[in-house]
Amino acid sequence: MKTITIEGQLRTGLGKQATRLLRSEEKVPGVIYGGAKEVNFSAPATSFKTLVYTSEFQLAEVKVEGKAYRCILKDLQFDKVSDQLIHVDFLELVEDKKVIATIPIKFTGAAKGVKDGGKLITKMKVLKIKTLPKYLKENIEVDLTNLELNGNVRVEDVKENNYEILNSPRIPIASIVLTRQLKQEEAAGTPAAGAKPAAGAAKPAAAAAPAAAKPAAAAKK
Repeated sequence: MKTITIEGQLRTGLGKQATRLLRSEEKVPGVIYGGAKEVNFSAPATSFKTLVYTSEFQLAEVKVEGKAYRCILKDLQFDKVSDQLIHVDFLELVEDKKVIATIPIKFTGAAKGVKDGGKLITKMKVLKIKTLPKYLKENIEVDLTNLELNGNVRVEDVKENNYEILNSPRIPIASIVLTRQLKQEEAAGTPAAGAKPAAGAAKPAAAAAPAAAKPAAAAKK
């Protein structure tokens, strides 16, 4: 997994004045927690760019006073006016201690419903998981190959070894919906490709209705 290295300096002053001074020097204050002790540090704002401005899940190795801390990003604060990064929180990874992380979803496979003319709608981009640090990885793969028209892949369908998925199990991750053309075809009575008939739909008549009864024989004179 990709790891970003950040060279930081230990913070000695933690008040507002010290924080303002750091920001005037284009440095960002941060904190590392979750390990043996909390570490307050600062680093140049530019050193956080590749970690903050990306959708990828990455690790961070924060070096402070000759010691390296293996971490994951936990929280960010931005200035409401300038939108500049003003504070960063890291969680130190401890080998035998489970962590909660947000991992991107990677969709694989060509969905059957798309081949039948439907449209793929992705509803989630990440999953919140709990696991040991050694099992952390860049993404969670979700195979869409068997996803049919009007079908859904839900959180509960994702089976990932060593991961406890914390999202609600019934939330849809991806769906195949009917396109306008397919809806028009259905409205016109033409079944969409791959679509199954609705349950309880009337079956076509097996044979023509019996011939009408013959008129009674003419009355005898």
